[in-house]
Amino acid sequence: MRRQVLAGLAATLVLAACGQSRLNPRNWFGRSRRVRPETAPVPAAEPADPRQLVAEVTGLAIDRTPTGAIVRATGLPPTQGWWEAELVEVETDDPEAVVFDFRVSPPAETFPAAPARAREVTVAAFLSNARLATLRTITVQGANSARTAGR
Repeated sequence: MRRQVLAGLAATLVLAACGQSRLNPRNWFGRSRRVRPETAPVPAAEPADPRQLVAEVTGLAIDRTPTGAIVRATGLPPTQGWWEAELVEVETDDPEAVVFDFRVSPPAETFPAAPARAREVTVAAFLSNARLATLRTITVQGANSARTAGR
């Protein structure tokens, strides 16, 4: 038991000393920041997905797991009732970046405008450790805004 504790302590100290290394847990993806849609990568052609982009991306969080990370995004559609939300990966030229479109289906019937809290939609996608090893930025884009998190 004593050896395991010492080995764990030594591993923690080694990782903490890595500074700017990707092995340092403090260098994993930090807080997201809002970017203008013009600066967010835009797909070259419209995909065959009939769902629309969410009106506004209001939140982005990357939660680490033992096997990778969960990319969790919150969006704000114009009214209540939007459904079938999904983060759809968009191809980019940058191998160190991943870009997701936040897509949702419109409601079957119209609903009156509601407070923002009642309209929020949250969706997530998983990225493996192998995929994360090559990434520097993760971006989620909507119709009017995008959020990005980077190392």
